[in-house]
Amino acid sequence: MSPTPPLFSLPEARTRFTKSTREALNNKNIKSLLNTFSQLPGSENEKKCTLDQAFRGVLEEEIINHSSCENVLAIISLAIGGVTEGICTASTPFVLLGDVLDCLPLDQCDTIFTFVEKNVATWKSNTFYSAGKNYLLRMCNDLLRRLSKSQNTVFCGRIQLFLARLFPLSEKSVGLNLQSQFNLENVTVFNTNEQESTLGQKHAEDREEGMDVEEGEMGDDEAPTTCSIPIDYNLYRKFWSLQDYFRNPVQCYEKISWKTFLKYSEEVLAVFKSYKLDDTQASRKKMEELKTGGEHVYFAKFLTSEKLMDLQLSDSNFRRHILLQYLILFQYLKGQVKFKSSNYVLTDEQSLWIEDTTKSVYQLLSENPPDGERFSKMVEHILNTEENWNSWKNEGCPSFVKERTSDTKPTRAVRKRTAPEDFLGKGPNKKILMGNEELTRLWNLCPDNMEACKSDTREYMPTLEEFFEEAIEQADPESMVENEYKAVNNSNYGWRALRLLARRSPHFFQPTNQQFKSLPEYLENMVIKLAKELPPPSEEIKTGEDEDEEDNDALLKENESPDARRDKPVTGEQIEIFANKLGEQWKILAPYLEMKDSDIRQIECDSEDMKMRARQLLVAWQDQEGVHATPENLINALNKSGLSDLAESLTNDNETNS
Repeated sequence: MSPTPPLFSLPEARTRFTKSTREALNNKNIKSLLNTFSQLPGSENEKKCTLDQAFRGVLEEEIINHSSCENVLAIISLAIGGVTEGICTASTPFVLLGDVLDCLPLDQCDTIFTFVEKNVATWKSNTFYSAGKNYLLRMCNDLLRRLSKSQNTVFCGRIQLFLARLFPLSEKSVGLNLQSQFNLENVTVFNTNEQESTLGQKHAEDREEGMDVEEGEMGDDEAPTTCSIPIDYNLYRKFWSLQDYFRNPVQCYEKISWKTFLKYSEEVLAVFKSYKLDDTQASRKKMEELKTGGEHVYFAKFLTSEKLMDLQLSDSNFRRHILLQYLILFQYLKGQVKFKSSNYVLTDEQSLWIEDTTKSVYQLLSENPPDGERFSKMVEHILNTEENWNSWKNEGCPSFVKERTSDTKPTRAVRKRTAPEDFLGKGPNKKILMGNEELTRLWNLCPDNMEACKSDTREYMPTLEEFFEEAIEQADPESMVENEYKAVNNSNYGWRALRLLARRSPHFFQPTNQQFKSLPEYLENMVIKLAKELPPPSEEIKTGEDEDEEDNDALLKENESPDARRDKPVTGEQIEIFANKLGEQWKILAPYLEMKDSDIRQIECDSEDMKMRARQLLVAWQDQEGVHATPENLINALNKSGLSDLAESLTNDNETNS
């Protein structure tokens, strides 16, 4: 019988792994752990779990003994190496990091987190990311809960930046303000009791002290450092009250709150406009500090002491903070946010004020030293970029990674382009082969391609009679064709009709005062004009019966009464003759032909010749009235306008022509 393999013993394995971990720390390599892992009996999962416990045990001892951060980080580095070699579970380094950050004070946590930041590429690798992303997120959230946003601002910012580097942009569980919520806990506390204010007393004391110093007794180096901006409690209160609107912009949609915000903003911005930093000593000192490389100190919360108010208003960075808050507020009020209530809508007056104030704020930023113009343009660029992020959030934060569509079609072999000598002049009669039977036939219809293009058979433009024959028939009321079935309503037909009219019809370029709302309406008007000028659509060979019918029509025309003749539309010849007679009196007749004042002014602008103006008036009237532009209606208009002589002359001419 073969000897049975030794069984796995947890105490023994834990002891050996602990000893090997100590050796690995001293030697600063993982060889001892690899040897122990290969020598111990048992399954791979049993040995991995035991090594995980050994790591936590060694780490616990180091923390209890108050070892340095370097020793702690060395244990975590061994765990990372163990995961890479496959001798411990992938979550072990993250569990160790969580234990360390939970046990150490905040100053040492800063050092540990620096190690976490430097290894972000390791955490994002396939080996660690899936197993450790939730551990890292929980660890960062626990740290943020321990840190103060006002005292540990930089550390909090580092954590947020680390999470932004670790997780993809579309990860909704990490710092993505999907619903555009505000930090309502950020309350700015200031003195709201005017009785306790010392602003008025302070300025009074300054004035009294200033009275004791006569002019010339104080040198330039001993000039007072107080700001020239007059500050009282009202300005102090209104200035800091604006922070509540920046904290919660939704208040601006309420009528009463908006009026308060409007009043306070106008006063504060007026102070910024009236007292430019270039004229204050505090600004000059600030510029000197910038030139000499002075140290800058930033605070996460505003200091609202009354004693600091004059210094704050004279500080360029402070002004930039306030003006930038205005721009961010305005962008939210004007922007389209998916989760914004439907009741949050600006009035036209509010939108106009915001637009004007935005320009003023950018102007103040450009005038604010140092590099105001550059800073203003940079802020404008950043806020424009924010609009893209708002649109992305409104669309539900889609992933920026687009998967490549799988192409199941077999790839065709790329063939080299055929050289000209391979297809020119081959085949019977030196026919040019185009690679396709039909293309080859078409290409070789004529040996000389230029002559083929000039051939009369390529004249495809129809005559006006041929093209508009169908439209003229449809325009006849006796045909009883509904509008929707008429050819002029076909967009393809309308496009070809315009091209043909531009080439063959003088009416296309004739000026007219008639307004057309659509292309079919214009074509309908042109078809009516063409129907009057063009011969009948088709002229068949006349038979004896046709000649008899024509004789009968002529006989009927001769016997037609003068009243019936006056009911027919006026012709172009009649308009030409009567326009010469009308001349300078055209403007008297225009109102009685129902011409608008704008049409009359247009006629006056088009020509200075009176006869041409009279002709344009009559043509415009003809276009406007259509079939109702009859001599009888024109005579009635002449009589109403007091031009009886012309009316009588037109009547006589009409009877004579008949």
